[in-house]
Amino acid sequence: MRIGLIGLGRIGAFHAGTLSGIPAIDSLVVTDVAPDRIKHVVDLYGAEAAGSVGALLGADVDGVIVAAGTDMHADLILACVAAGLPVLCEKPVARSGAEGAALLRRLAGSDVPVQIGFQRRYDAGMAAAKAAVDRGELGWITTVRSTTLDPEPPSEAYIATSGGMFRDCGVHDFDTIRWITGQEAIEVYAVGSNRGDQFFTKYGDVDTATAVVTFADGALGVVSNTRYNGRGYDVRLEVHGSRDSVAAGIDDKWPIRSTEPGATHPGGEPHRFFMDRFQPAFRAEFETFLDVAAGKLPSPCTVADGLEADWIAEACTRSAAEHRPVRIDEVRV
Repeated sequence: MRIGLIGLGRIGAFHAGTLSGIPAIDSLVVTDVAPDRIKHVVDLYGAEAAGSVGALLGADVDGVIVAAGTDMHADLILACVAAGLPVLCEKPVARSGAEGAALLRRLAGSDVPVQIGFQRRYDAGMAAAKAAVDRGELGWITTVRSTTLDPEPPSEAYIATSGGMFRDCGVHDFDTIRWITGQEAIEVYAVGSNRGDQFFTKYGDVDTATAVVTFADGALGVVSNTRYNGRGYDVRLEVHGSRDSVAAGIDDKWPIRSTEPGATHPGGEPHRFFMDRFQPAFRAEFETFLDVAAGKLPSPCTVADGLEADWIAEACTRSAAEHRPVRIDEVRV
């Protein structure tokens, strides 16, 4: 297959390496607003350069992966769909829930598949936890905990347009706990703080946050995020039920140090960032998208799915700002 890739920043350049290693992809066509980024990826992976988004969409590709900035997601999804090209777009769906809802309305009636990029759904451990829940092995779910602790913050320029902690980082956790439980969130209570770089405060953001999410059946979700986890990149999932409990992300590279006498686990080199923690998941996500683009599968994570995670993020942002619980219906439009 011939695949297009729009956006070659940190995540896009990483995706180019993953895509170039998938045998089913015969050729990769790439573009970015920065010509030096295009040249770098072309030189490194032998990709084909396109001078613009329009040129890429007209380059006879079978599908497109969007890794550009959040402010371009909605427009690029619409451009791909208008060209009849299946598209996988990185999270979040759009800059706001309202913009995402408008996108969903504009896509109504279209049969061009759109997949939103939540790669944790393809992580082997998390997929096994989901399967255990679906088989009823855990009984009824009491609590689901999802954790994303980054080892260091992104740049100030990134934070300026990221949409904030809950939309940029926590949205992965919100999608995960919704997917795992199979339930819709009805209310959140979120808090955040700043003890690191001052630019977070400058942009009305936080560097550490926690949210409690109440689901329709009474299950509780607990989400923890930070930009400053010195030991490494800690992404975990715990699911506790009336009969059993399971966890994903607790392997030998889990970035934690046990203080129990004689404990040797975990003993490996800690995960450093998403590039090593989730490379197999990203590859599995892209291979699934190839089947979606070929018409073999429906989109496993639709715009509607992505929008539900965005509503949770939006409610958390309001909750943290107003110091009160916020029901999802308050932000949904």
